[in-house]
Amino acid sequence: MPPSQRIDSLIARTAVEVLADLPEGEGLHKDTVWERIKQRHPSVEDDWATQGRAASGPVIFLQWRSSGMVNAGWLRKDGNGTWYVTGAGRAALRSHPDPDSWLAELHRRYQTWHGNRSSFELAESLLSALPEGTWVQADELASRVNVPADLLAQRLYATRPEGWHRVLDANGTPPAEAHLTEDERRLVEALLEADGTTGPGGQAPRHRRLTEADLAQHLTDTNAEADTDDTPNRRAWLVRGSSVQGENLVRSLWLPEGVCSLPASRLREVPAGSAREEIAPAVDEGYAHAGSAERDKLTREYHAFLTRMRTGDIVLTNDGADVYIGVIDGPPGYTASSGGKANLQRTVAWHNTGDPLDYVEDLPEAAANRLTNPDATVIDLTEFLGDLEKQLGEEPEQPVTERDFVLPDADTELAEALLFDQGWLQECVDLLRDRPQLIFYGPPGTGKTYVAQELAKHLTGGKPENTQLVQFHPAYSYEDFFEGYRPRQDPDGHGMSFELTPGPLRTLADAARKHPGEPFVLIIDEINRGNLAKIFGELYFLLEYRSKSVNLLYGSDQGDGFTLPKNIVVLATMNTADRSIALVDAAMRRRFWFMELHPSTWPTDALLARWLARHGLPDDAARLLAELNNRITDRDFRIGPSYLMRESVHTHPRGLERVWRHQILPLLEEHHYGDGLDIEELYGLAALRRYLGLNDSTAPA
Repeated sequence: MPPSQRIDSLIARTAVEVLADLPEGEGLHKDTVWERIKQRHPSVEDDWATQGRAASGPVIFLQWRSSGMVNAGWLRKDGNGTWYVTGAGRAALRSHPDPDSWLAELHRRYQTWHGNRSSFELAESLLSALPEGTWVQADELASRVNVPADLLAQRLYATRPEGWHRVLDANGTPPAEAHLTEDERRLVEALLEADGTTGPGGQAPRHRRLTEADLAQHLTDTNAEADTDDTPNRRAWLVRGSSVQGENLVRSLWLPEGVCSLPASRLREVPAGSAREEIAPAVDEGYAHAGSAERDKLTREYHAFLTRMRTGDIVLTNDGADVYIGVIDGPPGYTASSGGKANLQRTVAWHNTGDPLDYVEDLPEAAANRLTNPDATVIDLTEFLGDLEKQLGEEPEQPVTERDFVLPDADTELAEALLFDQGWLQECVDLLRDRPQLIFYGPPGTGKTYVAQELAKHLTGGKPENTQLVQFHPAYSYEDFFEGYRPRQDPDGHGMSFELTPGPLRTLADAARKHPGEPFVLIIDEINRGNLAKIFGELYFLLEYRSKSVNLLYGSDQGDGFTLPKNIVVLATMNTADRSIALVDAAMRRRFWFMELHPSTWPTDALLARWLARHGLPDDAARLLAELNNRITDRDFRIGPSYLMRESVHTHPRGLERVWRHQILPLLEEHHYGDGLDIEELYGLAALRRYLGLNDSTAPA
């Protein structure tokens, strides 16, 4: 091997070895990687220079070579300068201990990728268009696009394009040829679970696999689309231009000249298609005066405009309530503009310059809501692609956004399961159709939580994944409920880091957004025990205004604004023994319906008698409970029937006595603490039996 090639091999392999020495899941910034290479080989820069190369050459070479290692599937980059060795990269070090053979294998893999680049891109395009919940078999996909299965799997798992985690083996699990680490495997499993692809046992169900015939058809369709402006990755965008440094560019430049633009007045020219990690330094350099949050936003927007946005994508802009729609007609380009207000431009074929759309009347409500966010200049509207294609007069490739969902009527099956009146349950459903938040309130033991769970089961068609149950308490917070930073132990066990972790509401909202035609139910048990302002934060507003958006506390909405999907129903319970409904604040009353479950009112007053009759038991327990509640003067502390609606209460010889002594009487003792009442004489089971003419022999056995 020539000396220059040997130095090249030394630098590249040492970089991978440095990363492989880290615990799984950890990475290093590229600058740190280079410093550690020099620590291991102090003469590397001198050796490089002896070959007559420039002093800065080894660093540039490493960055260039790292791209080859990414395409070989051995290295992953996070877009912010941090590099990670993949499981496949670790395996390559083990299988090729000799540096010469390792470098030869790297060259072979890179040349295979480079010579078949369009085939790899075709596979990625297909993955981005996979129907929701489906997956493909790695060897079948590789065979169809005519590339090696191991290189395809390893490169996909390294570059992680859209849908990468849905390339699996015949068993519906990550393919062995990907050589995943345990950390990578856990990530794949979490992603599969999050998008609903995982089935029992952590495997993707076989029936959701794209058959070879379907795979062939999708590839045919993808190939056909690749020959048009409408690429398989077609997206839709909102770009603002009505107030750029005080000028309305929509009127003065965009519509007359057929363009859209970003100012880019301080951005040096960055090539189209640049990765985010290449754009970020240019933004940091040109906008050093701006805060880090503003620079992050600019980086996202310039990356979207330069790289993610493509010819054929749909673009919207608004001038007040007037919305203009068009199709991107060319690549991005730089130009000198007046006042530096439009230095980065794309040509656009505007569709309706003389007939603007009305953002309220003509756009989906959620899409119109995105236009109200004043803080974002470029917003991804791909979620509404089908609707926008329809506005262009095209046949929508993506289904038109359907926001309506239907809550099923209360049926006799639900009424019989709960032993409730069907009309009462139907009233609950009707209220939820009008405003999808309802609180069941009443004393302990009235079945509030059980009714909420059974109603949720009915509304969601029995899908457990469409329901989340949480219980509020004084220490419960926004971070528990929606999202917050949580400590995570580093893989080596010697340190901690913090990750933004979704809570039950964020998880449910993300799922509901993917399935807008299905009801999703959030059950909040004991809602009155929590500090609602603390728990809901800015989300409290969205309970009343589902069509509006708010910017999230931790910025996970990327500045686009967060909306609470309309197909989320909130059922809550409130124990009036803890807090009277009279104490509920006006804001909470305005956002929720209230349905009472009380031992003295329908439908709860006769619930125990109906339950006893169904089980062929005498009505003694119902009579005892009715008399007990007659003696309790405080309406909010009367006892519900659920305490006595368990078979063990009536099958065990002392079942009723145990419940009375160890569950019911302690509640009443707490209520009458300090009153000087003889609790046993007033509420005791023996006293009630004497009053009703019941004795132990006639009591339920």
